[in-house]
Amino acid sequence: MTPVVFVHGFMGGSRQWQGQAGSAAGHEIISLDLPGFGENAHLDALDSIAGYADWALDELSARGINRFNLVGHSMGGMVVQEMVARAPERIERLVLYGTGATGILPGRFETIGTSKRRALADGPQVTARRIAATWFFERENAAGYEGCAAIAEKCRLPAMLNGLDAMEDWSGVKHLENIETKTLVIWGDHDRTYPWCQTEQLWQSISNANLLVMPGCAHAAHLEKPWLFNGVLEDFFSI
Repeated sequence: MTPVVFVHGFMGGSRQWQGQAGSAAGHEIISLDLPGFGENAHLDALDSIAGYADWALDELSARGINRFNLVGHSMGGMVVQEMVARAPERIERLVLYGTGATGILPGRFETIGTSKRRALADGPQVTARRIAATWFFERENAAGYEGCAAIAEKCRLPAMLNGLDAMEDWSGVKHLENIETKTLVIWGDHDRTYPWCQTEQLWQSISNANLLVMPGCAHAAHLEKPWLFNGVLEDFFSI
């Protein structure tokens, strides 16, 4: 069966997907750690979404994985859009989750410029915990918060700044109409990072896209309501 590749977002890592192990209808699950993040926090982070996409495609090729399903979350959703633009023949199905096609992030809980300034002033650990709280509807009180914060705390300051630069400088709008891959767009209705306008743009611009809006969830819906998220993924990959 075609494996399912998960690509995490800004300050994320492969360990965030542990709860999705049974969500791919028997498909092999592969969770990447982008350079500078998660288990690859020791590597130098890249400063462009295109660079992360090239790295991911090369990494999968090195593992002998030539065709796959693809799930991208947040910044990882930007990365997978670039992967599709570069190698559409390699991707069977696509999930764009809590993400958008515009890197400036209109409506984000704070501007990217503010995040950069606060990261420089507060340091990486404080920044990691502060931003991780925005991913959950119940913020620091959410069951998944401490696990996400611990992963985010692995990031060094250069990785944070490079990741923010990569997002701010990126736009995938011109590629949307060329995506022919069967696509599922997933959004939590209280997402503080990507507002509805970003989600609607993906849903309306990709010709073969379906939409799931997860109620009572923020940016980490796969951790807030894993039973719903996993069930939808299993259905999507089994059709």
